Amino acid sequence: MYRDQSIVVVMPAYNAEATLERTHREVLDQGMVDLVIVVDDCGRDRTLEIAERLPRTVAFRHDRNRGYGGNQKTCYRLALEHGADIVVMVHPDYQYTPLLIPALVTLIGNGLYDCVLGSRILGGRALAGGMPWWKYVANRGLTWFENLLLGAKVSEYHTGYRAFSRRLLEALPLEGNSDDFVFDNQMLAQIHWLGCTIAEVTCPTKYFAEASSINLRRSITYGFGCLHTAMTYRLARQKWLDVPRFSGLPRALPAARGGGVGDVAAGWADVGDAGSAGRSAQSAAEPLLVTSEPWP
Repeated sequence: MYRDQSIVVVMPAYNAEATLERTHREVLDQGMVDLVIVVDDCGRDRTLEIAERLPRTVAFRHDRNRGYGGNQKTCYRLALEHGADIVVMVHPDYQYTPLLIPALVTLIGNGLYDCVLGSRILGGRALAGGMPWWKYVANRGLTWFENLLLGAKVSEYHTGYRAFSRRLLEALPLEGNSDDFVFDNQMLAQIHWLGCTIAEVTCPTKYFAEASSINLRRSITYGFGCLHTAMTYRLARQKWLDVPRFSGLPRALPAARGGGVGDVAAGWADVGDAGSAGRSAQSAAEPLLVTSEPWP
């Protein structure tokens, strides 16, 4: 709970038995998470069995593999059904540190933003953290192209560490998006279409044997999907193409439903406290940064 707002962490899982308990324990250690939702995408290991015995957890399993995007759709639907005011997605493979949950939550909980990303690029240590060079190059290239066509200024579109307000999730027609990895990209394009500022905090990069990662073939497919999303966004903006993914969106985000929104000064004070905690838990080399400037 944060300022009378319910905090739900969702974990889209697939064969995550080796890291699920460690990630879950660190999530609850942050002292503000009311509920964790683990969705097992019809994996082959003991993920569901482990999730069912974890405290403050709802465990759900798909009867067939629905893909990464399909898993997220279930995650967000269940989070809203369980009364979430703020939803944070944390991968159960421990690639993204749960120590940053307070920083993401306070930015939303104080009414400053409706979407916050944990960026592996902002801190400048993605390669040092183990990101393969070809993924880094692809990340930077795709992000540059997407910023150009979307008219945005985001450091990376490809992080899996994300937090959203309830009103934003309720406004997005997520069921019409892909069930594959490009779901992430389509979702951010929709958020930008609504005129929402996307905030970011720096997130340390961690690549290790148990961390999930898509192969080169799937990465290429994802890359072309991102390019397609950016191009159709621009064509829709110019009214040269009707794209239901965007044309079906409301003209603006609905007003917040009262409660939990503090003034900006108080908000930045809380963010500063969360940032200090995040820095001490990570390292002095990983400062907490927040960026949301539009293109001039």
